[in-house]
Amino acid sequence: MRIGVIGTGRIGTFHARTLSRHRDVGSLILTDVDPARAQELAQRLGETAAPGVDEIFKWGVDAVVITTTTSAHAELIGRAARSGLPVFCEKPIALDLPGTLLAIGEVETAGTALQMGFQRRFDTGYTGAREAVRSGRLGRLHTVRAMTSDQTPPPAAYLPLSGGLYRDTLIHDFDALRWVTGHEVVDVYAAGSDAGPGMFREAGDIDTGAAVLTLDDGTLATATATRLNGAGYDVRMELAGELDQITAGLDDRTPIASTEPTGPPAASKPWTGFLERFGPAYEAELAAFVEVVRGERANPCDGREALQALRIAEACDLSRRERRLVRLSEVPGGRDV
Repeated sequence: MRIGVIGTGRIGTFHARTLSRHRDVGSLILTDVDPARAQELAQRLGETAAPGVDEIFKWGVDAVVITTTTSAHAELIGRAARSGLPVFCEKPIALDLPGTLLAIGEVETAGTALQMGFQRRFDTGYTGAREAVRSGRLGRLHTVRAMTSDQTPPPAAYLPLSGGLYRDTLIHDFDALRWVTGHEVVDVYAAGSDAGPGMFREAGDIDTGAAVLTLDDGTLATATATRLNGAGYDVRMELAGELDQITAGLDDRTPIASTEPTGPPAASKPWTGFLERFGPAYEAELAAFVEVVRGERANPCDGREALQALRIAEACDLSRRERRLVRLSEVPGGRDV
């Protein structure tokens, strides 16, 4: 199998290394807006670099992995679909609903596969939480608390391109909430703060956000995120039911300390970033993609799944701006589309 990797930045490099080691992947073609970066990575991995995206399609590949800036995702997804190629793409499909729906439409018209990169679906803690909920171990689920806290903020130049905290960061929590519980969000109330570094205000973004979400079975969920968690990188989900309560993401590297005299000590080596924390999950999602390409399994996270997470992010952004409850039915792109 020959796979084209478009984008060789931080996550693209990680994915290329993973695929280069995979027993069912014979070779890679790498390309990037910075050709020298793609060439350097290709040399390190013993793979081939292409001068541009056109060559990926001209030279012939069996599948495409897209890890470019978000603004290029939808166009590349459409081009791959028209070429009859299965695609793995980092989230999101696009930063707006029209672009997302257009790309999904191209994939569905072509009958190709689009697997989205929501890696928490492959993390052992989150899969364990899903199994506990679906098995009935917790009884009736009544409360979910989800959080994503980055240790350090991204570069200022990235913020205007990110789509904002809800679309760039909390979208992972929204997808995990749906996937773990098996229920849909019906309404949200969200708030945000830009009281941190001025670069967030300059970009029209927030550095910290929170949302209260109601699921279609009455379960209440909260989702919080910040770009400024100095203790470390902290991603968790707590689920409480009438019979039991569990947590995903709590281990000896979780950057949290107890003030209780008999509480656990602070982590001696806290998580610092997403590649470190979710490395095995990233590898597992690409292994799943190879199986999808080979026709050995169903798509574990298609474009419609990504669309629903984006709709929740859109609802949260609208709620924050207008300071009101927003029902998901107000956001285009529901299951009937």
